[in-house]
Amino acid sequence: MVRLPEGDPVAEAMVDRRTGRTWTVDVDPFEIASTVVTERQWNAVFDKVTATRQADFPRVDVSWRQAVTFCNEMSLRDGLTPPYTITTVDPPARDNDTWTPHDEPAPDDWCVRWDREANGYRLPTDAEWQVACRAGSGGPRYGNLDEIAWYSDNSQGSLHPVAKKVPNAWGLFDTLGGVWEWCWDLYDAEVYGSYRIIRGGGWSDPHWSCRAGVRRKTNPQAAFDDLGFRLARTIAD
Repeated sequence: MVRLPEGDPVAEAMVDRRTGRTWTVDVDPFEIASTVVTERQWNAVFDKVTATRQADFPRVDVSWRQAVTFCNEMSLRDGLTPPYTITTVDPPARDNDTWTPHDEPAPDDWCVRWDREANGYRLPTDAEWQVACRAGSGGPRYGNLDEIAWYSDNSQGSLHPVAKKVPNAWGLFDTLGGVWEWCWDLYDAEVYGSYRIIRGGGWSDPHWSCRAGVRRKTNPQAAFDDLGFRLARTIAD
């Protein structure tokens, strides 16, 4: 895990290009993994055998709910306090003819709550992810895209092992390209209900998707072959 940002909290400027809204988030120091969670890490937590050739590949086809469950399980394995309380309350029944996304309660209201004081592994927030990706660069990318990321122009249409490209200035690999990464935050609860933010772009995406400021959304129950996650931790005072 890499500790960042150094020193005082960072005031990170955020932009939603869909609505044009801008805002600033104070990001306190935190820890974040240098790579996304790999097949090796996933299978070690859940006691599964990992094929050698796949061990260092990103773990993909993971829903948001599965990602927070992994965070709790790995926290317990390492003697840390799990940050999430996960309940089994189902969302209310809905009429398929009249249902709209904002009718469904957000997952943190009906199934997942985050204890922000817990020292276990968790998903990064939207703002934390952006700070980590930019690594103080302030721009849309921290280097030449072909050198730092797997994307549609150089991935040969497939997933690649982690940490094969140049890291950013803080030693983080593949924050752009490779796989999209789940964040904790809701995208826009008023419009999209429970949809969560994903960041970074993936191996099949064009260059314009692989920028530090690009924010996308998807259903927290969705799982795709270009979507993974990276661990973060709260630093105790």
